[in-house]
Amino acid sequence: MSNQPLKDKVALITGAAGAIGYGICEVLLENGCTIAATDLPGDRLDQFVKDLDAIVPGKSAAIPLDVTDPESTKAAFDAAFDKFGKVDIVVHNAGIAHVSKIIDMDIQKFQQLEKVNVDGTLIVLAEAGRRLIAQGTGGDIVIMSTKNVPSPSAGFGAYSCTKAACHQLGRIASLEFAEHDIRVNMVAPDAVFSEGKYRSGLWDLVGTDRMKARGINEEELHEYYRNRNLLKAAVTGRHVANAVLYFVTRQSPTTGATIPVDGGLPDATPR
Repeated sequence: MSNQPLKDKVALITGAAGAIGYGICEVLLENGCTIAATDLPGDRLDQFVKDLDAIVPGKSAAIPLDVTDPESTKAAFDAAFDKFGKVDIVVHNAGIAHVSKIIDMDIQKFQQLEKVNVDGTLIVLAEAGRRLIAQGTGGDIVIMSTKNVPSPSAGFGAYSCTKAACHQLGRIASLEFAEHDIRVNMVAPDAVFSEGKYRSGLWDLVGTDRMKARGINEEELHEYYRNRNLLKAAVTGRHVANAVLYFVTRQSPTTGATIPVDGGLPDATPR
């Protein structure tokens, strides 16, 4: 494989302006890809693309996208096609979390997670599928799953079950899109706290509760997640990105598959 295996490829990444998104964009850029970085509009997205330009100048564009809105999603794909002429790769990374036990669950908060994690996945998959099929050149879609699909956590029910639905939609898309040479695969990380200067938005939301539940501080929380896996590894955004890279460089004839990026969690088997 050449040192620029993604030269002339264009990737659209949802929920890009965070820790995992930054790792993905960084690794894809280093491998020759052009990036349509999408997220909710604002200064964070604009600054994010400036940071990407510091890695490889002129190869990234900021495109506003709300995954819960079909029109916003269509407009984002329109903008990517207008700027770059095509899209070859879609990485669906957008998602939100919430901590609550079932007996205390706020149904409106649960429905908010459904809207982003389930509806958003359906909307992005549908638009990506339509565009890639019409383009007629195949393509790769990678869904950001989670170790919480095979191994959910108490108090994490809203996230675990909505991400399970997200994951299942990816598997179904792999069945439906294969005849068009469009591969759909999943990457399932454990906790990623930051990458470069970018903190995980998910962990900003739930980290305080996780620390409180375990009676530990932030440094001890990171140590807890590192020590619970077999390899005693801290999972980074670049680790997740390397799994994405494996799929989108087509190093094997694979679709409908999941790569765990968790340092080895026996509770998350089968692997």
